[in-house]
Amino acid sequence: MNSNVRTAIFWVVVICVVILLWNVVKTGGNRMNQELSFSQFMNQVEQGRIREVTIAGSEVKGSFKDDKTSELRTSIPPAFPDVYKLLLEKNVNVTYKSSDGGNWTAILLNTVPFVLLIAFWIFMMRQMQSGGNKALSFGKSRARMHSSQQKKVTFKDVAGVEEAKDELQEIIEFLREPQKFQKLGGRIPKGVLLVGPPGTGKTLLARAIAGEGNVPFFSISGSDFVEMFVGVGASRVRDLFEQGKKNAPCIIFIDEIDAVGRHRGAGLGGGHDEREQTLNQLLVEMDGFESNEGVILVAATNRPDVLDPALLRPGRFDRRVVVSLPDVKGREQILRVHVKKTPLSDDIDLSVIARGTPGFAGADLANLVNEAALLAARQNRKVVAMVDFEVAKDKVLMGAERRSMILTEEDKKITAWHEAGHALVAAVLPETDPLHKVSIIPRGRALGITMQLPEGDVLNRNEAQLFGRLCVIMAGRIGEMRYTKQLSTGARNDIEQATELARAMVCDYGMSDLGPLSFGRKDEQIFLGREIAQHRDYSEATAIKIDEAVKHIVEKAYQRAEELIEQHREVLEKIALRLLEKETMDGAEVKAMLEGKADSEPALPAEVEGAQQVLRPESSGAPRINPGLIDGERPQPA
Repeated sequence: MNSNVRTAIFWVVVICVVILLWNVVKTGGNRMNQELSFSQFMNQVEQGRIREVTIAGSEVKGSFKDDKTSELRTSIPPAFPDVYKLLLEKNVNVTYKSSDGGNWTAILLNTVPFVLLIAFWIFMMRQMQSGGNKALSFGKSRARMHSSQQKKVTFKDVAGVEEAKDELQEIIEFLREPQKFQKLGGRIPKGVLLVGPPGTGKTLLARAIAGEGNVPFFSISGSDFVEMFVGVGASRVRDLFEQGKKNAPCIIFIDEIDAVGRHRGAGLGGGHDEREQTLNQLLVEMDGFESNEGVILVAATNRPDVLDPALLRPGRFDRRVVVSLPDVKGREQILRVHVKKTPLSDDIDLSVIARGTPGFAGADLANLVNEAALLAARQNRKVVAMVDFEVAKDKVLMGAERRSMILTEEDKKITAWHEAGHALVAAVLPETDPLHKVSIIPRGRALGITMQLPEGDVLNRNEAQLFGRLCVIMAGRIGEMRYTKQLSTGARNDIEQATELARAMVCDYGMSDLGPLSFGRKDEQIFLGREIAQHRDYSEATAIKIDEAVKHIVEKAYQRAEELIEQHREVLEKIALRLLEKETMDGAEVKAMLEGKADSEPALPAEVEGAQQVLRPESSGAPRINPGLIDGERPQPA
């Protein structure tokens, strides 16, 4: 429970107890009050039932002789001396008090509870508005201002994105020396949008801007604007830019802006009104009737395709900085940043690790270094060796080994023949990525894994390479059938991958007899998801032709893989038996078997030493081709 809530409950209980005790004291404990008229009071006095009275001005309080649990109250008219004479005749104990003192006491008794309630209300209001929750400040911005005393991240801590650093460095210089640009008629950009895949360092770049620039820096997440109350998002946007104007020149950073900046009017039955109000206010603040000079908005997203076009036009986000996946040189620079505090052994070569991690983002490389350090620490070593990075890459890519998983001998043999089929065709076909490793050790959801590694960063793939990829995928099923002589469920994931890749070749890449045409628009509905958004912009007859073309490509690849395995069936058996014996083989060993050097134990070549990672190319709207990992999600046999 929140400390403010606990404090509020405590004070409510205290005030209730105080008011209760005050009323008890005020009314004389457990006595019951009896309001009497003057005539009734006089009758009680004549009957001798009154024991004592206290007179304060015209107010009379007293007690009965025969009823000690009750207390009488009445008032006497002024200038009526007979009442005092009667009280003395009936031997009633009379106490007289000044009327001024009684009035003040009565006023005090009646006022104190209200004073306590007002004080409590003021206290609660201050607590709610000054606390971390700001319970009554829904419309206030939740942006955090970074001070100069905090730990700084500079551009020296950011590597692998030199072009993006240059773009942002120019903005820092504009804030420091605006006259340099204004002399030539230049104006400061109003907004900078950082775009790139997850983990490439967009937020880190924003933190570096805060560290480099000697200007106020506000940071907030896109989801912090939208609240359960209508109008709160727009109010927070206004408050955010008001803070920015007061501290201009300044930088405002909005992380994951796609949470609030999505297309307007999307979804069934109209758009999300609250989200659209927030976006409309953001558009007005960035470039509306009133200008916000000196306030630069920096935003980050990995989904620029879902942002509203009005948000992306010049005058709002003037610049779009692409933070892409790093190349070999960039990966080496990133690794050098992350290993600064990690003691390394003499055999570490960061350039080899960089060449062996194509497709890795900055966050992936940071995780790789961390896993290697943890592995070395578990083995009580004082430095991190190359073998630690090897094992760490296996773990990052495929998951931890499941050596405790109990497999029957038959399951191990089926898995070995399956992976042997993948490995053989991958080693034979020259147009595929070189084979790096094959293993029948269960990892994650896979019983076995075959890994291929491209020799460098791959940005394009031709038809022969994609067809070779299909041959490698289908070879696992063929290898199984060479041993079991029947079909099994082990190739389910292979079939899914092959079908998806073949359909992409037909519908997206134009690699079929249907010609250079694209089938099926990918206009994703923003609030409906990907599945509902598949538009079928072709006829039923064309759909039949597409299915036939996909089937033809897969069957052709299956036949090609079958021919290769038939030509090297003795090597297939040797690979399967060696896997049952050693559980893991590298690509050089499989290559040696194909060349008739099965008894040798070749060392891992220097050019691929430490290289073990799937290629993850940037998404281009089409299904992502993953040429490095086979059977990554292979289910266990039913």
